[in-house]
Amino acid sequence: ALTLARNQANGGFNLDMWATVVNRDGLVCAVAFTGSDRGQQWPGSRVISAQKANTANAFSLPGLALSTANLYSAVQPGGSLYGLQHSNPVNTAVAYLGPATNFGTDSDPMVAHRIGGVNVFGGGLALYNSAHVLVGAIGVSGDSSCADHNIAWRTRNDLGLDHVPAGVSGDPGRPDNIVYDITPQAGQQEGVSVSGWGHPKCSPAATALAGSLPVTSR
Repeated sequence: ALTLARNQANGGFNLDMWATVVNRDGLVCAVAFTGSDRGQQWPGSRVISAQKANTANAFSLPGLALSTANLYSAVQPGGSLYGLQHSNPVNTAVAYLGPATNFGTDSDPMVAHRIGGVNVFGGGLALYNSAHVLVGAIGVSGDSSCADHNIAWRTRNDLGLDHVPAGVSGDPGRPDNIVYDITPQAGQQEGVSVSGWGHPKCSPAATALAGSLPVTSR
């Protein structure tokens, strides 16, 4: 599912990816990558993918999903969740265990451990099964944050774990979708999100794709 999603147009740099899945308790279930071997992806994206999975799981509820993309504006100074990004630090003792040849395999040292971490840009999504039960989350990293979100979205859809109950995107068909509503304000270097859940734009292609991602399952 990850490779299938990565190979579609996602508005990014067409890079290979890392992905991590955690269960509802935050334990890593699987770590995977695209490409013929590890090292064809950004090495740092392995742990970032785990952070994203942890974040989407930790801050989603049975009745409300928050993607990591939804958190970007909320954690900025003055935002409703300012400081959240400094909580729940990564368990570095687990994240960097070796040998590195095990990374992305069934023997990845993160598997069966809580990696922790909070990440607040695109690529992390909560997972809901067909009974609408929140079972964990997926995190994807390795391209622009907007492309990461698009790839994670399509991977979740292909896995059939997108029975999302509600979210903050304002799109009932895509409740936890990325929101592009940051509007530049006079005299400010950075814009302000109209909804409070906005994410920066990465490319025109990625922005255009957001509205055509598969609708979530009911």
